[in-house]
Amino acid sequence: MAKSTYSAIRASRLQANRDGTGSELANLILRELPPSEFKQLHPSLELVRLKLHQVLHEAGETIRSIYFLNDGLSSVLTVQPNGKSVEVGLIGKEGFVGIPVIFGFKTSALRVVTQADGTAHRLDITALRKALPQCPALDRQLQRFSLVLGMQSTQLAACNRLHDVEERLARWLLMSQDRIATDKMPLTQEFLGQMLGTRRSSVSLAASLLQKDGMISYTRGSVTILNRRKLEDAACECYSIIQEQRKKWETEVS
Repeated sequence: MAKSTYSAIRASRLQANRDGTGSELANLILRELPPSEFKQLHPSLELVRLKLHQVLHEAGETIRSIYFLNDGLSSVLTVQPNGKSVEVGLIGKEGFVGIPVIFGFKTSALRVVTQADGTAHRLDITALRKALPQCPALDRQLQRFSLVLGMQSTQLAACNRLHDVEERLARWLLMSQDRIATDKMPLTQEFLGQMLGTRRSSVSLAASLLQKDGMISYTRGSVTILNRRKLEDAACECYSIIQEQRKKWETEVS
């Protein structure tokens, strides 16, 4: 494709996808769709603002929409009968929320909750099913991301079983920063405990150790990453494994 042609297509995409604040579409899947598919899908996309700890999908409830994140972060949680939960996946602008519907399911066994304020483009399930037969590139990318998130979930299951809380906390902070591109994150001990599947006291101790070593600054309700290199050294090998999977996905869809 000629450079001028590509530039014209990209410019038209950005112009067509500006919201009321002037923001442009950032979701990797939507951004890289062929122009013909993007044009077909665009009228059905609704820009929505997401709030911290907003539940996008609840375990056992009917899924009515999928979400293509532009920014922010969502956690995929498995919820036990006693109400306890543990994180088995993280989704940022590289992916979408709503994997079960891609494989024909109407409900999810997992809860998906936002970890930060952000925006997303919401797509009604009926519109999605209508569009997929005419959008093979979209269908392919949705399925490929589903596989990537599945591999991430498998790695996190092993991580939660094999590694200590300090390593897992360092890994979680790195994964989160990769997706929201900021040093400061709004987090509480209680919520981190839910994400890591451990007690608040264990999270507090792990955070104190990371802070003592100069990797993070931790105050009530907020964590700031001060030294990413040291945090990478403190994280378990699961971070590098998941990061390589994510980079491979982003390279292949670009």
